[in-house]
Amino acid sequence: MAYFIRRLAAAVPVLIGITFIAFALSVASPGDPAVELLSMNGFSQPTEEQIALKREEMGLNDPLLIQYGHWLSKALQGDLGTSYMTKESVSGELLRRLPATLSLSLLAVLFAVLLGVPSGMLMAIRRNRLFDHIGRALALILVSIPGFWLAIMLIALWSEKLQLLPTSGYGTWKHLLMPAAVLASGTGAILMRLTRAALLEELNKDYMLTARAKGLRESFIVLRHALRNACIPLLTVIGSYFGAIVGGSVIVEVIFAVPGIGRFAMDGIFRRDYPVIQGYVVFTGLIYVLFNLATDLCYGLAHPQIRLGGKLR
Repeated sequence: MAYFIRRLAAAVPVLIGITFIAFALSVASPGDPAVELLSMNGFSQPTEEQIALKREEMGLNDPLLIQYGHWLSKALQGDLGTSYMTKESVSGELLRRLPATLSLSLLAVLFAVLLGVPSGMLMAIRRNRLFDHIGRALALILVSIPGFWLAIMLIALWSEKLQLLPTSGYGTWKHLLMPAAVLASGTGAILMRLTRAALLEELNKDYMLTARAKGLRESFIVLRHALRNACIPLLTVIGSYFGAIVGGSVIVEVIFAVPGIGRFAMDGIFRRDYPVIQGYVVFTGLIYVLFNLATDLCYGLAHPQIRLGGKLR
């Protein structure tokens, strides 16, 4: 419990910084929010008097710190403002679109782990053999391929030529396969190389010689001892990736027309919908921090020494 409280306390300044950055985006963005809102409400060329009244109504004439305080007070209550586009609550819109993004993210993480961890284990066990060379080359290729190009190639192959998967949309598991594969490709390759390197380091330590001297099977040694001790860097990548993918799937959601929070944010950026942009930054930042907290808890479960305040050697 003390370990969790320490990690939670460390996350509070990060969350405050995220809210400040989100508020600063609207201040630093070009254009006037009052003019944008009037334009979306049918005033194609609002007068100076209309702009002044709207700015007063929105509190834009107050000092920046007061504006930030009012906005932060509402944000802490779950009120991230009202979208200029949909006229709906930004919080409600983000929560409504969150299941699509989360389902895509979960499947992408599953693909990345299934690709990276077993392949990396086999590469470590069969180091400097054919499978190891092929795996390292494949990992380098996957890391180098741009996501948008891979998405277009998958659509051309599986949707246009083979006609096995839908090109876009959301509703069934088939709609998620290609976007999840695109999101998982780079991280899966990183996990392959990281798993291989971490296991090779563990397999060369003295306690592995002791385990082999006892007559234990190599597969048991790798799964029971080496993999657990090598999991800290893997947990770091997986946890950070899961948090980042929720806010970083914008391009993939746009290409595959997935109605997630990334596509909602992109529409808000194109239309200068400042409450949507602010809400998206705060929402995704909160999710990222929560997933990193979960990763820290996994550290403690994997290594009690960390949970008790010690350091790994």
